[in-house]
Amino acid sequence: MSGKHFKYVILGGGVAAGYAAREFAKQGVQPGELAIISKEAVAPYERPALSKGYLFPQNAARLPGFHVCVGSGGERLLPEWYSEKGIELILSTEIVKADLSTKTLTSAAGATFTYDILLIATGSSVIKLTDFGTQGADSNNILYLREIDDADKLVAAIQANKGGKAVVVGGGYIGLELSAALKINDYDVTMVFPEPWCMPRLFTADIAAFYEAYYTNKGVKVLKGTLAVGFDANANGDVTAVKLKDGTVLEADIVVVGVGGRPLTTLFKGQVAEEKGGIKTDAFFETSVPGVYAIGDVATFPLKMYNELRRVEHVDHARKSAEQAVKAIKGKESGESVPEYDYLPYFYSRSFDLGWQFYGDNVGETILFGDSDPASSKPKFGSYWIKDGKVLGAFLEGGSPDENKAIAKVAKTQPAVSSVEELKEGLQFASKI
Repeated sequence: MSGKHFKYVILGGGVAAGYAAREFAKQGVQPGELAIISKEAVAPYERPALSKGYLFPQNAARLPGFHVCVGSGGERLLPEWYSEKGIELILSTEIVKADLSTKTLTSAAGATFTYDILLIATGSSVIKLTDFGTQGADSNNILYLREIDDADKLVAAIQANKGGKAVVVGGGYIGLELSAALKINDYDVTMVFPEPWCMPRLFTADIAAFYEAYYTNKGVKVLKGTLAVGFDANANGDVTAVKLKDGTVLEADIVVVGVGGRPLTTLFKGQVAEEKGGIKTDAFFETSVPGVYAIGDVATFPLKMYNELRRVEHVDHARKSAEQAVKAIKGKESGESVPEYDYLPYFYSRSFDLGWQFYGDNVGETILFGDSDPASSKPKFGSYWIKDGKVLGAFLEGGSPDENKAIAKVAKTQPAVSSVEELKEGLQFASKI
């Protein structure tokens, strides 16, 4: 098949791709210069909706409602927007080979695409239990969530097994958000994870205790310190039970697995410098290969605030890294300098009536403040992380937009504190910064 050439190619069709396209349009990209190549069948959308609004029993979110860039309060980019801007959306196209030396991408169907400048925005794939050879993990109704196709399968399973039993494997973001979504859909829900508490990469034991108790009060059973080692299925191949390491057997009509993701970098192995599981970039997201950029989940970039290389898997960084890379690309062309990426790590989640935000770095000793009683009608509490006499991280559940801004400012400015006692004031401390 004859190849197509573009000045700019974005490989991947997730959040980073959509925000990069918007920035290219802002910077005056010419019709025909830019293509997005995505294995998904739809234009870029706000992925967080899949574990939240998409699964609601009433008034569920559906496309075209959550195409980028609505998640950050921006314009919704429908497929027509790309046509109007002369940006080519090449959908349902999986790239199976990337040759950076000849600037050529080859699809599963044998089509070739060449470029002058490439943005790698391939994101992550979910880790599957079949990857570990878990017995029975290929049974029907053992589901994962990453793309809209996964969400559609999950919605169909939820509707087909109404009022049934669901087991959620994993106690991180996906585990917590999907346990809530399944409970809202009137399922009997059990969440299982091997760690001593939920969200261990971010939460302290104190913070986790609140969410575990809140979920328990909502009727979600939380089983910690054990893991799924096998699954039983019926004659049709549908899952019927989850076998745990501690010998417990849980009946299940649906199993949802959220045990993490892997950055999709395989196409580029041996062609670009890698670090910490991702593709190493500079502060403008350019890789070791000139004219090749990496954004979002796949990029390991200099986190200026902490003077170290990091990879960040979060929608906020996907959006901001995309904008930074495009500004840098256009800046190089025009000879204008662009400031280095100076990112404040930010994570958030929403489930049931809860919503938390975290800013900064969760290192050092911690102090808890506020009302963290899970039985409160409106719990509001937070935590600060202190290291070497400075506040490095801040967490807040139930905060108003202004309160969330205040804790973000604390994490950004890293105020010095002489004693942990000062921080017991909680939000009052933040309001003084």
